[in-house]
Amino acid sequence: MLASVEEGARLLEGKGYLPSREIATSVFLAERLEKPLLVEGPAGVGKTELAVALAAATGRKLLRLQCYEGLDEAKAVYEWEYGKQLLYTQMLKERIGEALSGTRTLSEAADRLDAEGNVFFHERFLLPRPVLQAVLSDVPVLLLVDEVDKADPEFEAFLLEVLADQAVTIPELGTMRARHPPRLVLTSNATRELSDALRRRCLHLFIDFPSQERELAIVRSRVPGVPEELARQTVAAVAVLRAMDLRKAPSISETLDWIRSLVLLQAHVLDGRVVSETLNVLLKHEADLATARPRADEIARGVLPARR
Repeated sequence: MLASVEEGARLLEGKGYLPSREIATSVFLAERLEKPLLVEGPAGVGKTELAVALAAATGRKLLRLQCYEGLDEAKAVYEWEYGKQLLYTQMLKERIGEALSGTRTLSEAADRLDAEGNVFFHERFLLPRPVLQAVLSDVPVLLLVDEVDKADPEFEAFLLEVLADQAVTIPELGTMRARHPPRLVLTSNATRELSDALRRRCLHLFIDFPSQERELAIVRSRVPGVPEELARQTVAAVAVLRAMDLRKAPSISETLDWIRSLVLLQAHVLDGRVVSETLNVLLKHEADLATARPRADEIARGVLPARR
């Protein structure tokens, strides 16, 4: 349990994540209030990385559920291993015959099998998915529900039940309650509006692209030894690109990829030629490259001219 906002920030930094004061405060409150944390923001600002770092900082096992359109309860919670059930049936074929000997009707045979118990729907055949793994875990876990906005609203409704009860019901086995109530972090890129019911059960944190000073600190941390002037120019250039009308603005990880590429190319300063030749490391859509390349000199200087 985190003792203070400062301790939370220090532990996250120790795992390579440099939080703002707002992020550290939200993490502290989510821990102390034992509430799920809903993290929203553009793609590439470190939402998933926050959950990974938080799990490591608090000594919890990380379980990740990657959401997508069409995700259903079976893929998120559990499935039955039908192949194993079939093999088990074949292995017990003789014993089943012995158990049914003397029965004269199908109804009588079914009653006798029923008296043996539901041996074919047993935990030995259960294949837990991330949600059930979190519920059954013998150790504290952090369940990351990544990009929850990509899942269908029906799955979101199911998730509300899990959040409320800290339990999962399997019709054949009954209700399984969490041995260690898992911490939940949900991330969203806001591709659709999440329900008020889900938001009400979570603490909300919006993460935007970092300030230049914070991104510079991230660069220094992740790419040690990078020339200071090159680091500053790169961060300023990325800020200019993010201010442009692009289909996808460069993420923090793409900033790091770019500066590592510049170091490999033995670039010591940015100029228009270097920017133009390496923009494809930052921008992944041809339309964005077409927009940015003619302004390579301005991007290298880190300042766009004022709009008329």
